[in-house]
Amino acid sequence: MRALAWAALAAFVIDQLSKYLVIHQMELWRIRAVDVLPPVLNFRYGENRGINFGLFGDAPEASRWVLIGLALVICVAVLIWVRRHDIGPWPQVGAGFLIGGALANVLDRLIYGYVLDFLNMSCCGINNPFVFNLADVFIFGGALMLVFLAPDPKDNTKKGQ
Repeated sequence: MRALAWAALAAFVIDQLSKYLVIHQMELWRIRAVDVLPPVLNFRYGENRGINFGLFGDAPEASRWVLIGLALVICVAVLIWVRRHDIGPWPQVGAGFLIGGALANVLDRLIYGYVLDFLNMSCCGINNPFVFNLADVFIFGGALMLVFLAPDPKDNTKKGQ
């Protein structure tokens, strides 16, 4: 569980620090756009009131609290799953990334009422209109780590047998 805790803390701090530096220190909230390595990497200010890619962003204010509650339930469920299963350190890191990223976005919703997004990536003539943040990267990466590195639940064989 130590790997999970450290990974969650790292994901949370890295996300919040990146938002502070890019959105507040660089004043992205005011200037709205910075081309870093166009078109591959750009900073674009975004306020995500919905779920992925801003879906349901025009939902009523109560949806904010539903999304906060859902994120917290998922975090608790992942924690319970990890405690009940004997998984190695890398799946624990994945679980930590997922939890830390989710909690970072929860903090945004509590403080601002929405999730701060600033990363925009495009390539190969495709102009991606969506923005995301490092918490989203940690959530996605952590979920992938759990899918590919966690033990197969169908494999009932015990180690050493």
